[in-house]
Amino acid sequence: MPSAIHPSGFALSSSAYKLILLFKQPDDLAEFQRRWSEEFVPLAEKLPGVRRVIVSHIDGGPAGLVEIHLIHELHFDDKEALKAALASPAGVRAGQCLMSFAAQTATLLFAEHLEDELQ
Repeated sequence: MPSAIHPSGFALSSSAYKLILLFKQPDDLAEFQRRWSEEFVPLAEKLPGVRRVIVSHIDGGPAGLVEIHLIHELHFDDKEALKAALASPAGVRAGQCLMSFAAQTATLLFAEHLEDELQ
């Protein structure tokens, strides 16, 4: 049973705001994986207010290979919590780390996240 109706008319059981990081296929996959997992992830997971982390390793699409290698999502209670996290000292460190190895391959997006459990 949905707990609320979003203004769009979507019935939802939960909502959040998230930072989505899309990573294109890197030139040096091993180096990217090392820096992402050993340097960036520990910083990102320390952001104040982060509630949930989802990582998707992309295995292609209906037409075969795609340019996206990885999707990393960080969920927050709301847009204000996300903005505060990014402006915090931990957010600045994570951003600097990210730009040091993925400035040319990363796209960052902000999104409202609506979710409902289907039965």
